[in-house]
Parts: sequence; C-alpha cells; structure tokens
Amino acid sequence: MSSFFGEVKRRKVYRVAVTYIIVAGGIIQLASAAFPAWELPNWALRLVIVLLLIGFPISLILAWAFDVTPQGIKTTPAPAVPGGYRPRNVIMLVATGVIISAAAGFFLLPRAVARKIDKSIAVLPFENLSDDKENAYFADGIQDDVLTNLSKIGDLKVISRTSVMQYRGKTTNVREIGKALGVSNILEGSVRRSGNKVRVNVQLIDAGSDEHIWASDYDRDVTDVFAIQTDLAQKISDALQTKLSSAEKSRIERKPTENGEAYLAFVQAHNLQNGVEEFEKLKQSEQLYTRAIELDPMFALAIARYSELESWIVHIFESTAERREKARTLAQRALQLQPDLPEARLAMGFSLYYGDNDFEGALKEFETAQRGLPNEAEVYLALGAIQRRLGKWQESTGNLEKAASLNPKDGWVFQNLALNYQMQRDFDAANKTLDRGLKVNPERLGLWETKSKLAFAEKGDLSVSEQAFQAVKSIPMNNDAKLRIAGARTEVFILERKYEEGLREAEGVSDDLLGSIPAALCNKYYAIGFARKALHDEASARTAFLKAKDLLEAQLKESPDSPDLRIQLAKILAYLGEKDAALAEAQRAAELLPESKDAFGGPEITAGVAEVYCIAGETSPAIELLDGLLSRPSNVTVPILKLSPVWDPLRNDPRFQALLEKNGAKT
Repeated sequence: MSSFFGEVKRRKVYRVAVTYIIVAGGIIQLASAAFPAWELPNWALRLVIVLLLIGFPISLILAWAFDVTPQGIKTTPAPAVPGGYRPRNVIMLVATGVIISAAAGFFLLPRAVARKIDKSIAVLPFENLSDDKENAYFADGIQDDVLTNLSKIGDLKVISRTSVMQYRGKTTNVREIGKALGVSNILEGSVRRSGNKVRVNVQLIDAGSDEHIWASDYDRDVTDVFAIQTDLAQKISDALQTKLSSAEKSRIERKPTENGEAYLAFVQAHNLQNGVEEFEKLKQSEQLYTRAIELDPMFALAIARYSELESWIVHIFESTAERREKARTLAQRALQLQPDLPEARLAMGFSLYYGDNDFEGALKEFETAQRGLPNEAEVYLALGAIQRRLGKWQESTGNLEKAASLNPKDGWVFQNLALNYQMQRDFDAANKTLDRGLKVNPERLGLWETKSKLAFAEKGDLSVSEQAFQAVKSIPMNNDAKLRIAGARTEVFILERKYEEGLREAEGVSDDLLGSIPAALCNKYYAIGFARKALHDEASARTAFLKAKDLLEAQLKESPDSPDLRIQLAKILAYLGEKDAALAEAQRAAELLPESKDAFGGPEITAGVAEVYCIAGETSPAIELLDGLLSRPSNVTVPILKLSPVWDPLRNDPRFQALLEKNGAKT
C-alpha cells in the first residue's frame, strides 16, 4: 500500500486530482447559472456533470502514465524502487477514481436541475405605515402602479390586483400564497407617506423556498413615485431574467403626470372604481377623476380610466346617451394625447362595446390594448366577452381561461367563463367552473346566482337556489346586494308557482330603495303584475303593468336604442292587451340586436320575442323561434320550457310538446 501512495505522489496524481476537482466545480457552477438563462433543458446540465465525472478517473490514469515537462508531455519514468510499478497499483488508482466519481455523482446529480426560472409574480398589498391611516389608498396606488408596469412585460406572468387584495393584513405563509396564486415569486412592500415625502420598502421573495431574492428602500418625493415603480419593474425583470423589449421599457419608464396632487386624486379615483357593483362609489370616483384632469389636463391615463368608468356605468347602471357620449369623448381625448397608450385603447374598446354595440371595432381596440398590456386580465376578459358576441366561442373561452389564470381569485372571471359553457350547453364544464370560482370566492353573489340559474336550466332544479340563499345569509351585504337577493327570491317563488310568496317578497321592497336603480324598480312591478295575473287578480295586475310601462318609457327617453328596454316594454304591452304595439316593440328590439350581430346577447332578445308572441297568443312563431334557439348556443333549455310558467300558454299545443320531446331526447 505504501508503494501505491508513494507512486501516486511521485507521479503528481494528487496535484492533477485537486486541479481537476476545482476546475470541474467551477464549470458546474457556471453551467448552473448560465443554462437557465439560455433556456437550455435540464438534461444538458446533467450531461455536463456526467461527462466531468467520467473524466475524473480518466484524468487520474493520464496523470499516472504521463508527466508534463519543459520538453513536453512524456511517459512517466519507471520507478527506481523494485516493485514500485505493479498492475494492482493501476487497478487501485482506477477503482479510487471510480469510487470518488460515483460518490460525487450520488450527491450532485439529484440536485443538478438547470431550473428554468419561473417568470411569474404576485404583488401583495403594500402595508400602510403612515401615521395617517387615510393614506391606505396611497399604498394601494403604489401597488397598483407596480402591477400595471409589470403587466406590460410580455415575458412575465403577473397576477391581477383583485386576486391579491384578500391577503391585505394577513400573515399567510408565502409558500401557501404562491401555491394558491400559481406563482413562484412574491413582492411584498410597505409605504410610509408624510406630506410630500414617501418611503417605500420592498422585497422580492422566492415563494418556493421562502428566501429573499433582494430588497430595496426608496426615499422620494410624491412626484417621484413613478421612478420607484419604474426601477422596481426593471429590477424584477432582471431578477426573473425576463426579456424586456425596447417598447416595453419605454412604456414602463413613461411618467403619467408631473402633478403630485393630480396623481393622488387619480389613485383615489381608481381605488373607488374597483368597487364595480357599488354605484355610489363609482359616482365618487367620477368626481375624483374630474379633479385629477382639472389639475393636469394632459393626464392621459386618468382620462382613459375615466372613460372606462363611464362605459361601465352605461353597461350596468345608466345606459344614457349623455354617458355614452362622455365615454367616447374621453377615450378619443386620451388617444389624442397618447396614441400608443394601451389603457386608452382599452377605454376606446369599451366605449365601442358598451356604448355603440360595435363589436368588430371593439375587438380591434382590445387586440391593440393586449399587445401593450400582455399580462392584464381585464384585457383578456374583454377579448373573451367580445369574441363570444361574434360567435367565436373557442377563442372566447381560451381568453377567459387566460383571464382566470391571471386573476385566479376573482369570481367575476369564473362567472363569465361559466356563462360561455352554459350557452353551449356544456353543463359539466359550467358547473366545474362555478365550483372553481366558489372555492376561491365563496362570498360572491353572482357566482351563486349563476349556479342557481344553471341548475334550473340543466335539470329544472330549484333546490340549488335555496342552498344559495342559505349560503349568502352570513355574507355582509350593502343595500344593493340585499335588493339583488330580494329580486332573486321573487323570481324563484314565481318559478315555483308560489305567487303569494313572490308578491310578498316583491312588495316588501320599498320604491325608495329601488329609486336609484330604475331597472330594478321596473322589474319589481313586472313581477307583481305577473304574480297578480297568475292569481287571476286582473285589475291589480293591470295597475302594476301600467306602472312598469311608465317606468320603462321614461328610461327609453334616455336610452331609445336599448334592445333590453324595448323587449321588456314589449312584454308589458302584450300583458296589457296592446298586441300590435307589443309586436312592433319586439320587432324593434330584434332589429337593434339581431343574433347575426350578437351571438351572445342576441339569443336573449330572440327568446324575449318568442315570449311576446306567446303572451299575445301567436303560438306558431313562438314555437318556431324556440325550436331555433334550442339548436344553437342560447340560454333556452328543455327544462326551462317545461317548468317556467312563462310558457304556460303553449302547454297544450301538440307542436310545443313535440318540440320538447325532440330536444329532450337530444339532451
């Protein structure tokens, strides 16, 4: 054995072994860092390590056999001591090299994963450390602007604001948050504002290991917060090794305004705008946007967001010509100021969509906005909403699924996605989608409402509605939500033919509470009229229908081109016995929104026209329209036709029974 170690020393094998290990270690470290950046597969790093391990015993053999001299590489001279060169020494050398390589491989290979950096991130709500707790909106504004900048980087997956806000003030484990949101990186931060001075602390965390990647502190003036946001976006991009184009870099470096007061008003307005179901908050948001634009008339981003707000109010609350014109004018003004501003393109798209029903034009604007905001869930939601109206169901569903991946905690996205599946009568997918939404957002009324209607459409099952009413009892609700629940209860009672209960529910809601929501007030009197008529109280039914008619006609003066208002008026006129006027209004509604123009909303109008024919005693055209609706995407199903009292006038018609039998066999 001593002769073996003596020969190893004499032949300088120790020196070669140490040098080889140092060089090989350096190569492995370099490859571990470089391969992910070059997006090389995991097996490439493993191959490098295997080759280096195989090379180790070979290097020992070469060191044993050869020596480097000033005259070049020569064969190592034979030992002077007899017996120094023995075959067993070579065998021991090879065995030692193989054992060392095998041991090294045992530890290195399992860890040798050239991890492709997961370019995904969630920006958690920034903690407000200001003495004035009212500055919470400012902390939210910083977070929101960081999110907006990151959403402009195409090589990055960014979770939307709605999905991260539930983590405000919670001490949930970072790993759990990453798993719940489907991201590998988390940005945390805090904001302290005192007058015009701002201090921002942030840290980027690996959600898999809970290790800090980096942390930064900023002390700036309020007007310099944009520099903070730009720097953060750049640092995050560098840390996650994302590809940042020159156009993306230019967009994240652009200052939206130089006016600090205008920015503060904008931040407050945008925060309030997120309360999409609370009209009073949206009105406050309007005032603050007006203030921001007065302070800085060149504030294109504020103008664009203001336009989007007006379009939303048109879509949900007040479809007036004045608001539609305001939304359009603001979007045009934002585009004039900054033609390449993606938020301005988004605003113009919503104006064309909600204001003008110009779906082709809106789609072009949304596609342009998507190129500038490749990680913005709102854009994919808008694309999906427009594409289904154009009958592009597959593309629509794909974009809505993309929106769900970027906004995995937002029930509104799942609600829209479920409607896609329901329209195509893929009830299994619709139910699974709603369950996904309720799992992450069990308090969203819209999800429960959609699930209840889906159960009735699929199976005629109203028990899910009762489950929903029980589930939402513990949810804190504002007046708007309470009114929605009351309206839903009235609707379910009527479907159950419990007309007395439906009357009590509808009449129990005061007109004063519904005064700010004209559509809800009209629905109240329509439901009362329907229930009274079903109870054969014709005089009271007529009084209720006349009240609903007056309300609708007042709304139509403001929105004469609304197909929804027209078809509702047509139904009321039919119940009042004004057949010709009813059929004319129904025809007008169908002309305003034909299925050829709108594959999503059009079928709802067609179903309304069929209902008008049904009420007016025109059974043949009613059955013909229903037959067509059952053969293409729509919300009309056999269980609805079988059970809803709306269709009672058709019950005894053999053609209606044949229609149910034919389509019932299909489903």
